[in-house]
Amino acid sequence: EPNRGNIFDTRYRLLATSVPYYEIRMDLRSNALSASVFNENMDALARNLSVLFRDKSAYQYKSELLNARRNGERYHLVKRRVTYEELKALKSFPIFELGRYKGGFIYVQDNRRILPHQSLASRTIGYLTKGSSGNVVGIEGAYDHYLRGVVGVRMMQKLSGNVWMPVHDKNEVEPRDGYDVITTLDINIQDVAHHALLKQLQRHDARHGTAILMEVESGEIRALVNLEKDDDGAYRELYNYAIGESSEPGSTFKLPVLMAALEDGVVDLYDTIDTGEGSVQFYDKVIRDTREEGYGKITLKEVFEVSSNVGVSKCIDAHYRGREKEFIDRLYSMDLNQKLGLEIKGEGTPDIKYPGDSLWSGISLPMMSHGYEIRMTPMQILAFYNAVANDGKLIRPKLVREIRSNGQLLKRIPTVVINPSITSMSTIRKAQEMLKGVVENGTAKNLRNDLYSIAGKTGTAQVAKQNTGYGRFSEIQYQASFVGYFPADHPKYSCIVVVNAPSKWVYYGNLVAGPVFKEISDRVYASQLDLHEPVNLADQNNTTFPFSKNGSLGDLVSIIDYFKLGPDPQVTGSDWVITESTDSAIMVSPLPVQDKLVPNVVGMGIKDAVFLLENSGLKVRARGWGTVRSQSVIPGTVVRPGMGIVLEMSLS
Repeated sequence: EPNRGNIFDTRYRLLATSVPYYEIRMDLRSNALSASVFNENMDALARNLSVLFRDKSAYQYKSELLNARRNGERYHLVKRRVTYEELKALKSFPIFELGRYKGGFIYVQDNRRILPHQSLASRTIGYLTKGSSGNVVGIEGAYDHYLRGVVGVRMMQKLSGNVWMPVHDKNEVEPRDGYDVITTLDINIQDVAHHALLKQLQRHDARHGTAILMEVESGEIRALVNLEKDDDGAYRELYNYAIGESSEPGSTFKLPVLMAALEDGVVDLYDTIDTGEGSVQFYDKVIRDTREEGYGKITLKEVFEVSSNVGVSKCIDAHYRGREKEFIDRLYSMDLNQKLGLEIKGEGTPDIKYPGDSLWSGISLPMMSHGYEIRMTPMQILAFYNAVANDGKLIRPKLVREIRSNGQLLKRIPTVVINPSITSMSTIRKAQEMLKGVVENGTAKNLRNDLYSIAGKTGTAQVAKQNTGYGRFSEIQYQASFVGYFPADHPKYSCIVVVNAPSKWVYYGNLVAGPVFKEISDRVYASQLDLHEPVNLADQNNTTFPFSKNGSLGDLVSIIDYFKLGPDPQVTGSDWVITESTDSAIMVSPLPVQDKLVPNVVGMGIKDAVFLLENSGLKVRARGWGTVRSQSVIPGTVVRPGMGIVLEMSLS
């Protein structure tokens, strides 16, 4: 078997690799293994095996090897899953040190796949299980044809008991090792997203959740987290909900719904809609707002900001009843009914039914308007919002950037544009304005901050059970979500967070999913300087000169020149100076340093202080850090051989 290729994150940090393990066998019928060598060294070999592996006594090892010798075993199993370090030790053991023929020592390499970051992105990284009916999961499965390499050829001899032993000959063909896969994931951001989601799932005792962070322009996924509560109550990556679970999205679907109406020109942002007292009835179905008294007459933009179910359903029903096919066709034109075509397997199929389908009814249109009677995955919802952030360009999300071999680029995975413009630019601009308004004025005001702007939409949907529907009262379960992008004016990243079945009666998207989005966006914003506004330099004439420690004149001159702080200080007769900062300059005076006398290092940094003191022959010990506050030996004291000095620093 070849060595399987490695999987790296976007900064070339290892996500999955193969570690060699060895199976240790012994040919006890080897003609070159004499009885005298075997009998004289058996006790020592058994003792060494027992000490190394600590799984059996020396007596047990000896008995097994003696029985195998008596039975004439050619391929006796000594130990499985031996590490490379253990293998090196085995090669020095009595009998084994004689090698394959004289000592009967056989080892066969078997590579084991490990994830250095353990559970982080483990479901996305994926795995393969052996056999024709095995599972093919995640990146490991999707890019197996690159990772697996080419199998070599070796002669094998079949022994009794259906055991195969390698026979080395000149006709062997060496395997070609697999290629490396460079993903788009950033393990640092993945770690932030993982723990932000985990904390919120635990807080709300939720069933499962997912979080995805995607780069707007390229569609590259920087983080993809899926956590589910197992039977022991712990959260683990057991299933890729981000791409595999199609569910009713709830209010996050109001964006494409209203964009369809805006694109068709049947309504505009500042048209007024009467939401009444918070409820409206279509046939036998009553649709309600979360605000019991309703919102009265508000604009379409405000309907979106406060997420009024009544306002959206009345608007869509008023303009598309009798024209249902036009409405659904408009949604289809935005590719909402199509899979994204992700490279990893298991993408759920979006379900947006069409008038005339068997399940279409009189309430389908108003129900679909606020995110029910349709099904989409979190990744599909995110891709749509990412298209709005990307000025209408719908990008296929991707998880792999490059294929490499020994560091050399073999293939670059291109960004695929699914739809260059899902709607007109006019509609895109109105959608962007609505999404900003949700955070500035609407249901996600708790995510607003002074450092950078966020645009997005909250979602709270009742979860339909397969047998009992949506349930009643205490049986009702919810799905909370928030999807959007940041910074709102110049989008760099889009993100979705979905939390399924929070069970502590806090289930709104802004309170359950929103904080996870905010924690991820905060950390990304803080760590990436290109997201920050450039600093406006203050007027140089009003600049207060920085504080400077006592120390090397040469270093001080270099800093003054580099930052253009003014003319170089003029000092004669000393390479060391005492400094004083004023509003207009850094003033200096000479600091005399004499051979065989203890120098004055008070006011210096530790580097300069240690340099001077050790060059004077003193043994230095410092307490704390910062600036030297005091020294235990008075300046000017004659230095004696072996003399020590203690520096007290300004900070402990």
